[in-house]
Amino acid sequence: MARYTGPVCRLCRRASEKLFLKGERCFTTRCAVERRRGAPGPQTRRQRRPTDYGLHLREKQKARHTYGVLEAQFRKYVNEAFKKPGVTGQYLLQLLERRLDNVVYRLGFAESRRQARQLVLHGQFKINGRKMDIPSYSVRPGDLVSWKETEMEKDYFKVLTEGMPKRPVPQWLRLNIGDVNGTVSNLPGEEDTLSTIDARLIVEFYSR
Repeated sequence: MARYTGPVCRLCRRASEKLFLKGERCFTTRCAVERRRGAPGPQTRRQRRPTDYGLHLREKQKARHTYGVLEAQFRKYVNEAFKKPGVTGQYLLQLLERRLDNVVYRLGFAESRRQARQLVLHGQFKINGRKMDIPSYSVRPGDLVSWKETEMEKDYFKVLTEGMPKRPVPQWLRLNIGDVNGTVSNLPGEEDTLSTIDARLIVEFYSR
């Protein structure tokens, strides 16, 4: 399975903002964006004004890297969003939010989406009592996301779930701290998607 294996901090520096790809480190002074504000690669003193194409491309790449999706899969999400009535950009962000690895991260079961993807790939989560090891699985209202029972006895489970909730849980998800599971209450709305991503620019990029 193809995936990005390079240094993720370079992706944040290229986007010129934090994408929170390394969990807790992004909130400390060790964050690469805090230490090195410039984009990766050779630095020049001349500041070029970004073109419209460059702005659209940067927004598309920012969304891809935030959710850990490669280009071919991201294009599939875009094509599906174009087929749906309503606001295309909003539906695109909704599709990305409904990915299982994102849901695991949003519930606080992982420190980053990248870690959540690895946990799902290793078969450590279940959907409605059935093992699910596909990070791109799209959750639906009523789905129950829970840990595999055998994993709940291991030390890393205790480390990951200690002090929950570690971050605010969006309204479309319901976290059950006692049983350490989560329920999909409804589909994510506009207020539940990332406000840092301008989906309008992404739609315009693929509409050329």
